[in-house]
Amino acid sequence: MRDCCGLLTLKNEPVPLKGISVQLKVQGFVADVCSTLSYENSESSPVEAVFVFPMEEDSSVYDFHAEIGGVKIQAEIREKQEARDTYDDALSSGQQAFLLEESDESRDVFRLSVGSLPAGQKATVCLSYVTELAVEADGALRYCLPAILNPRYTPAGAQSLTTPVSGASGGPVPYSLSFSAHLASPSGVAQVKSNCDLTPLEYLGDDKTQAQVSLSPGHKFDRDVELLVYYSHPHQPTAIVEGGLASATPGSLMGDPLVMVSLYPEFPAAASTPQSSCGEFIFLVDRSGSMDCPMSNMESGPMRIESARDTLLLLLKSLPLGCFFNIYGFGSHFEAFFPESVEYTQQTMDSALGKVKGMGADFGGTEILEPLKDIYSKACRPGHPRQLFVFTDGEVGNTKDVINEVKKHAGTHRCFTFGIGEGASTALIKGMARAGSGHPEFITGKDRMQPKVMQSLRFALQPAVNNIVLNWDVPAGLEVVPVSETPKVLFRGHRSILYAQLKGKFDESAVGRASLQYSLGDEPHKTEISFKLQPDKHTGLTTHRLAARTLICSLEEGGSVEGEGGDKEKVKEKVVKISTEARVISTHTAFIAVNKDLNQAVQGPLIQRNMRPQMMHYSTMKRMRMSSCCAFGTPPGTQPSLTQHCMISSPGIQRRLTQRSMMSSRGIQQRLEQKCTKSAGIPIMALQQFKGVPNTAVNQCGETGPDKEDPMLTLISLQKADGSWELNESLVSVFEKKEQEAISKMPAEVSDKAVWATVLALLWLHGFKAELKEEWEFLAMKALSWVKAQAGASLKLCLEAGNSLLGCKVEPQTLDL
Repeated sequence: MRDCCGLLTLKNEPVPLKGISVQLKVQGFVADVCSTLSYENSESSPVEAVFVFPMEEDSSVYDFHAEIGGVKIQAEIREKQEARDTYDDALSSGQQAFLLEESDESRDVFRLSVGSLPAGQKATVCLSYVTELAVEADGALRYCLPAILNPRYTPAGAQSLTTPVSGASGGPVPYSLSFSAHLASPSGVAQVKSNCDLTPLEYLGDDKTQAQVSLSPGHKFDRDVELLVYYSHPHQPTAIVEGGLASATPGSLMGDPLVMVSLYPEFPAAASTPQSSCGEFIFLVDRSGSMDCPMSNMESGPMRIESARDTLLLLLKSLPLGCFFNIYGFGSHFEAFFPESVEYTQQTMDSALGKVKGMGADFGGTEILEPLKDIYSKACRPGHPRQLFVFTDGEVGNTKDVINEVKKHAGTHRCFTFGIGEGASTALIKGMARAGSGHPEFITGKDRMQPKVMQSLRFALQPAVNNIVLNWDVPAGLEVVPVSETPKVLFRGHRSILYAQLKGKFDESAVGRASLQYSLGDEPHKTEISFKLQPDKHTGLTTHRLAARTLICSLEEGGSVEGEGGDKEKVKEKVVKISTEARVISTHTAFIAVNKDLNQAVQGPLIQRNMRPQMMHYSTMKRMRMSSCCAFGTPPGTQPSLTQHCMISSPGIQRRLTQRSMMSSRGIQQRLEQKCTKSAGIPIMALQQFKGVPNTAVNQCGETGPDKEDPMLTLISLQKADGSWELNESLVSVFEKKEQEAISKMPAEVSDKAVWATVLALLWLHGFKAELKEEWEFLAMKALSWVKAQAGASLKLCLEAGNSLLGCKVEPQTLDL
């Protein structure tokens, strides 16, 4: 077996993808993306190339076309089965055809089929989409290009777009990527950060409202391309009015003007950081084999399971006394720490921490539905709102079933989700959070998991927002028809985007107003914005496409058609109608393009080239170190096997060839799944799950020595459930002091060593770890509450003595004294 690299055909020949070009335009918080994929068939027979690639789940694909020999072939959007039939008919008659479809299982997976590409022929395929950009905790707008459109193989004849494939290989991918971004915002572009090397940010004017940046030459295809865009004045409410399409029917979604409103609700600071003893906190943690992969491509980076353990430590120390909690681990099976949620006490916290230390990535695959059902089968505790935290790095084949399960129980809990690594499904992570009125977060590259998790804990501890009402104030004769639902949940500083259709005639010089009213406790609050009704001439149809996608998603996620209830066929008809009118793809539609100008049929048998990386022995994978770690664990009693599929087509005739082979004397079945993909040279779409290898093998593939223990985590691990610390050698060693030295500096007025120890811990955190305050803020609040109740007047003496001992200068107001 020769050591091929990148994406290969069944004959270990490079696939026809030669280059990818991506142009990104960011206007405010909306991105418009055009991806161009170039192909060349270097084989002696016609080829059908099939690619499967990821995309943000809320992306609205609105254009698809191909160019062959200088001729542009524009795709039409049709009902999915009709599009498939047209594609098959075209191939059977020797015509060139292109098909783009969204997965039936998950909205963040697409399949592109390029059919009847003659020998030696070149082709270019372009697809365009718009998407809302997520807002990070620090106010940045996040755009992610999943390492692209690095295609994922789908076996011929399989029903699933995400069916795993066999094999993997190292080395560089055999095609190029160019990426450029144009950024624009009235508030000014402050800076751009990325996990990849960029060219210097170039401003296009003195006001810095427009800028451009590109990927530096020589980009390695070993990670997602992530941009963080910072504006000079983030979190500003905005409103955009967009005119309708002149050729569309008046009164329709595309024919009428639309307004898109973006609001950032603000709450009093006291309400955003509560310390309440109410709540039931359930942590559902992925323990599948791929969690033994590193958080980033850096060999020195922590493993995902290690980061999850550290995060659970932080969460357990941050919980308030009197609440209830439980921890679940899941993979091919699941286990709960306790039969049901237990009260948070010193004893239960110690028991949980002991089990957290033993958590490994040893549960096999990723099966999340069953543990969810078990959690929901347990009765909620009166007076303790249920908060579910889900941590996973994978994708599942039953995304819609999982989301529906969360949605069924949305009235009894909130669901906060965390996608770990570039392989996490945006459809799963965002869909669960949306269904459970929670908040999604993605942890990729060099991101630390802890601050993002603590942000969600802050949301979870925030008092419930009630009586949410959206009001519109517009001139007489104008009717506002909401396209998106009124938010069911609001979080401080979290953006809410609302779409509405404007029906009727109006003076474009007039002004409208949107007002979001809500109650926090017994206090009423309001966020509003005024906007001119004159349509923006620079947005094209961006707002209409995003609104159409929002409406389609609402219907596909269990919505109903007015007057028809939950009739699935009526819902499908409605989705197809909106999709075709707006030219926005959906689960029930697809883009189809046929080259009808071709004067003669393509000659020769048509060979399907699915994206198949080469099979790789475990020794090869091990050499690739942890940058290509994979999930292990074959269910007991199963025999490893490797199946390869190839489809040969000629007009009217199809036959499937199946080849079976074993992988070396180990008897390893290796199949790629949507798992960790950050390998040096393995395309992101080559997603791995290796079967039949003992899980201990995964732990060895990094071959790195033990990391030095984090002193902050050591300090946190020593904290008691009530917030206090004991004065002992383990604690003072964090301060790089001796226990006797610490005792000798304790003020004589203080009789309780725990008070002195707790003050020292707080001073050390504020004095030496202030940059990580968002991670330890809650446990410090608990500690401060305890020490104030115990120390009394001696607290200021402790502060002065502690500053002297530790060599820091923490002011009394810093500790709210």
